[in-house]
Amino acid sequence: MTSPQPQPALDADGGPTAPFPTLGILGGGQLGKMMAQEALRMGIGVRLLSPKEAGPMQSFAGAQTGDWRDADVLARFADGCDAVTVESEWAPAAEARDALSEEVAVWPSPHTLRLIGHKGRQKAHLREAGLPVPDFRNCASLDEAKAAAEELGYPVVAKQYEGSYDGYGNATCRDAGDVEDAWENLSAEDGLMIEQFVDFSAELSIIVARRPNGMNRSYAPVHTVQHADTHRCHRVEAPASRFLSLSDTQVTEAYDLGEAAAEAVESVGVLAAELFLHKDGSLSINELAPRPHNTGHVTIEACETSQFENHVRAVLGLPLGDAGLRVPCAVMVNVLGQRDGRPPRAGEAFYKTLIVPGASVHIYGKPEVRPGRKMGHVTVTGANREDDFGNEADLLCDDVRRRAEKAADLIQL
Repeated sequence: MTSPQPQPALDADGGPTAPFPTLGILGGGQLGKMMAQEALRMGIGVRLLSPKEAGPMQSFAGAQTGDWRDADVLARFADGCDAVTVESEWAPAAEARDALSEEVAVWPSPHTLRLIGHKGRQKAHLREAGLPVPDFRNCASLDEAKAAAEELGYPVVAKQYEGSYDGYGNATCRDAGDVEDAWENLSAEDGLMIEQFVDFSAELSIIVARRPNGMNRSYAPVHTVQHADTHRCHRVEAPASRFLSLSDTQVTEAYDLGEAAAEAVESVGVLAAELFLHKDGSLSINELAPRPHNTGHVTIEACETSQFENHVRAVLGLPLGDAGLRVPCAVMVNVLGQRDGRPPRAGEAFYKTLIVPGASVHIYGKPEVRPGRKMGHVTVTGANREDDFGNEADLLCDDVRRRAEKAADLIQL
């Protein structure tokens, strides 16, 4: 069961009584932008609040800038909203819950965000729920961190408790000197986490959309490929079962882990569960994100209902859409910044990207470029291409992957 809190007035089917509800979004980045786009398409009103003046959300008329931890700012922002959601686990959901009227729900709840936003609490909670996670120790001192690394056996991974994601805030430690460096760079007042290094065969992700009443829809597990040097997500391949040699049992286990994790943290909205596929064929949970996720961007073109639409539906108590694939396969490749400064004007290479067969280009509208920063993504699907390859499913997947890599590589930001 989810944590009890106020909800919009519901009809007999569990949906809002107003035909066109209004959704408030705390955050002004690309995730908030893509949530807003889906909401507006359905006739749902949107308001966005960001502490920063510049960002992808600035293109929306309903966008506001202000101190999102100030009770008066939050109350004015949410006036007339049926629900408020967040685009980041570090958005001030607890402050919003305290500041808003009883008629406005906040999803995910502050309870869920508190569990997930702190890596140590997240892993401890999942382990207590009986879900498989790599062995870890929450360490309050450098001596504890060194002892944990010795106990778990080198190499280990040091993880910052808060603010670590997509390769940021993590460090692989191969000896005590590395642990000392990690402690210096990553530890907070309550320390850091030392985790067993997992020599996995692949990484997967599963997206689960869940309503306040616990009803859910899960997307097919996807295969995620990280940059070797930065550990940031480079490519997502859907479904994982077509790109990897997964058994039906492994696919079912991935679904079960994602849905069990969503229930364990009482998620409402979209939750992403990143998974390790171990070399012995077993699965474990790497980490959770209580929001639409980079690994779910492929659902925009590949699935009947995107992760963003289902997040909007879920937090407003609306019926969830079909999460099934509508194409045989799809590949999403992230477009990362390559320089510092303002984004360049679109050049000839960008125009060439638009004529790559099946390519859908998403540029987020970030005002500043940094090396490695996610500036957009490109998705290519295998729609209407199966006849070209007959029974050679591997060739179709290879073709889709090749076109996606080519299209993303052409965009120079």
